[in-house]
Amino acid sequence: MKTPFPIITRFKKNPILTRKDVPYPVVTVHNAGIVKHDGRYIMLFRSHLSNGRSIIGRADSEDGYTFTVHPEPFLTPSTDPVFAEYEAFGVEDLRISPVENEYLLTYSAYSRHGVRIALARTSDFEKVERVALITQADLRNVVIFPEKFGGRYVRLDRPHSEISPWSIWISYSPDLVHWGDSRVILKPLTYHWDEMKIGPGAPPFKTDKGWLHIYHGVFKTMAGTVYRLGAALHDLDDPATISGVSDRWILQPEDPWEVTGYVPNVVFTCGAVPEADGTVKIYWGGADTVMCVGTAVIEDLVDRCLSDSRPAM
Repeated sequence: MKTPFPIITRFKKNPILTRKDVPYPVVTVHNAGIVKHDGRYIMLFRSHLSNGRSIIGRADSEDGYTFTVHPEPFLTPSTDPVFAEYEAFGVEDLRISPVENEYLLTYSAYSRHGVRIALARTSDFEKVERVALITQADLRNVVIFPEKFGGRYVRLDRPHSEISPWSIWISYSPDLVHWGDSRVILKPLTYHWDEMKIGPGAPPFKTDKGWLHIYHGVFKTMAGTVYRLGAALHDLDDPATISGVSDRWILQPEDPWEVTGYVPNVVFTCGAVPEADGTVKIYWGGADTVMCVGTAVIEDLVDRCLSDSRPAM
């Protein structure tokens, strides 16, 4: 099923990265954080190993389409006692947020205790400093806003919950370690494309009309779940205020490598790069197996949030 009049234009040479491009043994390449650093695109991608656990690799690009993978993984489970116990089963789905002349890296840490979020920082993508484990279990998909608000860092996250559909929450921190003032701000909509659960996707980026956030939503069908992407607009001064949420998805699994793979019927984003020409490159994992990219006009995404909006809660 093809989306009529798609708002995101897929790159004609997708997928842009597969396991065959990696110079060390992996079985998947997907769910990558992306940022432009010193004029180059830096991709920090997740890969499954043949034991089923995940590591993070790095690939660089001049144009955002053709990537070269570094010869060694970028991030593997820590051996430091503070982190090792909680990263023992793997590190996954890293996001990159540029904040105050450094990059904050949030990623899922898996262990026998469940999944929680770890935070690291880097200024050059050569040296990485782990900062703290910033959530308890079970919580995934943390993205940090690129600016402080009232002197505090702000993040979006998604706690696991069986009481209510899995929703997007906001939290605040004075120091990146201690987080609080948490509350839910965006929930799935009943009998909607995202009715089963939603979660933060790419770190939000600033537009004239608000912070644009590309998130993922899940719908349960008789043949299993379908992961799609949607867009939400947060107020420029108060990111807890949602200005609009696109009623329609902006991307769904359609190409063969999105429909079939390690996890079928999945498009999942951890990164988007706004460009000076008013477009944005959106990157997504296809079926938890390969990396893909597409472009959209930022104003079109903003307009869809505002003119074709559904309730946030």
